[in-house]
Amino acid sequence: MSEHHYEVEVVWSGATTDYRSYTRNHEAHAPGRPPILATADPTFRGDPDRWNPEQLLVAALSECHMLWYLHLCAEAGIVVVDYRDSAAGTMDNVRFQRVVLRPRVTVTDPEHADHARELHEEAHKRCFLANSMNFPVEHEPVIVTP
Repeated sequence: MSEHHYEVEVVWSGATTDYRSYTRNHEAHAPGRPPILATADPTFRGDPDRWNPEQLLVAALSECHMLWYLHLCAEAGIVVVDYRDSAAGTMDNVRFQRVVLRPRVTVTDPEHADHARELHEEAHKRCFLANSMNFPVEHEPVIVTP
């Protein structure tokens, strides 16, 4: 089994003089990529105009599922022309409780709708990130046809 390595640099500067006054704004960098302007959740004194780690985690789970799903559809000969996910995560004060993916997928052939729906289960099984979580990652797909 091969290993894959991912490197990012997270950069913050300021002064932690007291809890209420220091900035939570920071940037995440990876070689050859534009920076991600990030912060803490607004509940924890973050900037509501920037991404926070919790949003990024939900986005990463959604993207991982989508990429596996598109791969499986391409292999199965199912033509997907639109994919939109309204993903949501629920967290208590300690940890995530669950993430629900709600992909709305448009396929070109109505005869493939059932198979397209079933492939979400396989995509879920293959998603590296979902397999790494210690909370449920659920999916509620909707398949749309012309």
